[in-house]
Amino acid sequence: MPIITKRQEVLKIYEDAAEKGWVIPCLCTENLTTTEAIIEAASEFAKDHGLKSVPVTLAITVQYDHRSQSRNYTHSRNWETGLKLFKADAEVLMRKGGDYDNVDLLLHLDHVQHDLDEELCESDLSEFSTIMYDASNLPLEENIAKTRRFVEKKGQEIMIEGACDEIVDAGGEAHNDITTADKCADYMKRTGVDMVVANLGTEHRASGKDLQYHGEAAKAIRKLIGPKIVLHGTSSVSNEQVRKLFGDGVCKVNIWTALERDASPELVEFLVHNASKAAGPDMAAKLIREGYLTEKCATGEKESLTAFTTVARQDVIFRVMKRMVREYLDMWYVF
Repeated sequence: MPIITKRQEVLKIYEDAAEKGWVIPCLCTENLTTTEAIIEAASEFAKDHGLKSVPVTLAITVQYDHRSQSRNYTHSRNWETGLKLFKADAEVLMRKGGDYDNVDLLLHLDHVQHDLDEELCESDLSEFSTIMYDASNLPLEENIAKTRRFVEKKGQEIMIEGACDEIVDAGGEAHNDITTADKCADYMKRTGVDMVVANLGTEHRASGKDLQYHGEAAKAIRKLIGPKIVLHGTSSVSNEQVRKLFGDGVCKVNIWTALERDASPELVEFLVHNASKAAGPDMAAKLIREGYLTEKCATGEKESLTAFTTVARQDVIFRVMKRMVREYLDMWYVF
């Protein structure tokens, strides 16, 4: 399937997912390796279950202060270049007659800032499927007013999610209050957004023991707005809780940190096990002398294309990320 961007078709995908009790994963990327791992995981899931197609969302942030993934998509660190590369990679992978015609791919613009991304917000957004318009750093009434104006201007063009509470980064002193059902319902009614990002205790890049997913708050919100909650951050949510998210009213979950964090150890392990082939016997011996490696790495093997190339390293990352995405699909795409 081509990339799905028409608003009514995107809405239909979410309606179909809701009927099945599916949570659509929204996986952020800042490089081609991650991008293709996400798409291939969805394609393999469809093949393994005999499905004509399955949906998955590929996402990217633009000028978001906490992590500008479009800047990281290119070593020029130009967000416009990175965003074009993100779209181009997706278009090539999803071209007619390509390798992934059993994937319904949605492109999502994540944490689009009401001020820093104003130029993007004013542009043609028809090449994207969904957008998170983020005015959550403003006082609530200003947030509502800004978001409502954006919905009035772009709501017929693209599916929009908004945030009634700022979802802060874990690790600092700031922790926001859990979103209440009344506040969430009022925000949705007054702004006209299609989905709402609620603060349910899952701050981005979080893993602290003091963080806790508040499923009871999600259920209360669901009673008022239906299954239209977007959850940002699952790093601190257990797999058992993750499996039950649709029942809590969650229709979409944004994921990125876990992919990068959990792929890195396997790359380190690969390089250590293949130290001589990746860096040469002299470098392996040097690291052994310095105490960073053990004598097990003194294999004497010469440098090898199977270990020192960028492709070799990317293959490790690709395999881990694909496996992780598949695990999310196995949890959320239930039959």
